[in-house]
Amino acid sequence: MDRDGKNRFELLEEIENELKIQLHPMTWPINSGKDFKGVYDLRQKSLVLFTAGTKANDEDVVEITDLSQEILNKKLGDRDADQLREDVELIDGVYGQLTTADYLSGKIAPVFFGSAVNNFGVKEMLDTFIQIAPTPRPRHTTTRDVNPEEDKFSGFIFKIHANLDPKHRDRIAFLRVCSGKFERNVYYNHVRMEKDFRFNNPYSFLARQKDVIEEAYPGDVVGLFDTGNFKIGDTLTEGEEFYFTGIPSFSPEIFKEVVNKDPMKTKQLEKGVLQLTDEGVAQLFTQFGGNKKIIGCVGELQFEVIQYRLLQEYGASVQMNSLPFFKACWLTSKDPKKLEDFIRFKQANIANDKDGHIVYLAASEWFLNTEIQNNPDIQFHFTSEIHK
Repeated sequence: MDRDGKNRFELLEEIENELKIQLHPMTWPINSGKDFKGVYDLRQKSLVLFTAGTKANDEDVVEITDLSQEILNKKLGDRDADQLREDVELIDGVYGQLTTADYLSGKIAPVFFGSAVNNFGVKEMLDTFIQIAPTPRPRHTTTRDVNPEEDKFSGFIFKIHANLDPKHRDRIAFLRVCSGKFERNVYYNHVRMEKDFRFNNPYSFLARQKDVIEEAYPGDVVGLFDTGNFKIGDTLTEGEEFYFTGIPSFSPEIFKEVVNKDPMKTKQLEKGVLQLTDEGVAQLFTQFGGNKKIIGCVGELQFEVIQYRLLQEYGASVQMNSLPFFKACWLTSKDPKKLEDFIRFKQANIANDKDGHIVYLAASEWFLNTEIQNNPDIQFHFTSEIHK
């Protein structure tokens, strides 16, 4: 709100219309741009005053249980105090009180105003999130449901980030604890690799700050140093064999060939492409029977990010050439001969993902539907989770 912009009521209306969600203001701004004075916390009934370039502290918070109080005029001036009273009356009439059940069911999206660059308004959002966010829930696995109250530890890798610190070329795997207690320097079973690992320096993260932790509990996220042992979806347990299921995955809809512009950097390119596609925002395919590297994403911006990071972090200069594919589908069949014949006839549209699984790259929705109808013995899957 420290920048001039659209009227806040119009802004809420636009978000609701564009994103098709129902909003509920939790704080309300007083002016904007150079006249931005702060926000009124509708839930806590307090005024949080804003000073550019400084972080809000306890002295900036004024409790105002009744907006008719004269202190509001002293802090904001008559014009802004009257405008706030008018706005809050309208908000109360339109939105009423936030119902936590509506938030938890996804019917309502709370909205907070502030200034991210000044770290203003962030505390109010985090405090509210802690109060109304759901507790850890049971999670599905390939064998049973795991409850967070269980004694034995389990968790899964949901994100990987390469070169979080460019100076150290580190790679961090982010683990969500689902049950029991995670402890530093204790051996845990890596289900996919059938091998035990222990972690000397597990981290908790807050923005750029990271701290070594001794233990973590269900709902916590732990950063683990990774030398290439983890993939998204990997499960750690105290010995039990299962995989967590339902981890979000996607079928790419935009495909581009990665062309190396500097043959002297081939090794750096190979390493960079493998590590960046391990992070989960893009998927890597190799054309069947060839070496053409194809990256699949759901948005154009992801290609720009990958191209930039390949150059900045690995020194590999590449060109991205668009390919005429519509969708990626993973193929399975109980009849190996039928699958083998399909792969042979459709070689130009067949690729392997980075784990060696067969993928069909459909040229259009019509081609995809036609192949599904013409090949009832072959299953077309829109995620790779079936191979777990």
